[in-house]
Amino acid sequence: FTVMDEPFYAPFLAVSGNDHPMREEILAAHETDPETVAATCLAEVATPHLYMKLMPHHMADGFPMPWARVCVNVHLIRHPARVIASYAAKWPDVSFEEIGFQRQAELFDKLGGHVSDSFDIRQDPENALRRLCSASYLPFDPAMLSWEAGPRAEDGVWAAHWYGAVHRSTGFAGPEGDLPVLEGRYAELLESAMPFYHAMASKKL
Repeated sequence: FTVMDEPFYAPFLAVSGNDHPMREEILAAHETDPETVAATCLAEVATPHLYMKLMPHHMADGFPMPWARVCVNVHLIRHPARVIASYAAKWPDVSFEEIGFQRQAELFDKLGGHVSDSFDIRQDPENALRRLCSASYLPFDPAMLSWEAGPRAEDGVWAAHWYGAVHRSTGFAGPEGDLPVLEGRYAELLESAMPFYHAMASKKL
């Protein structure tokens, strides 16, 4: 597989003005023009196998997406309580737009595809990946269940801030524990996100 890590992150920062961690480093190191990024994505789609990791909120209105219509689109969902708690640990000012549930539902309505829940993957990685591979016309390989620790050459520069746990891992971490308890503004974010999560979860593999 060719891998692209969040190719629209820099364009998103450029158009939104969002003051994310490492903003200046990201803008300096990565292409910021969405048209140029989209053209690169469309060219890369021609390779035999391409994996693009994307975040829903990075796909701002007006960003060109013809490349996405010739891809197998897989929408990974996670319970909003876990997303909010994880995000807030690295970025306390997380907003409803940044957790991406509404935008993800909109993209699913536009593009279709498959929905996979991180809970199912953590609960039984092999069976979850077998279902995803079958739906995506890919052969399952047991090598998908483990990997070497450390960074990857394809990581964006933001990996230094966001990917610490991933870089320390060598496999799936096992079933998830109890949902985190959220209070105040985070609880309000959870309430707003749940309808979109339930709508997506009803479509999961």
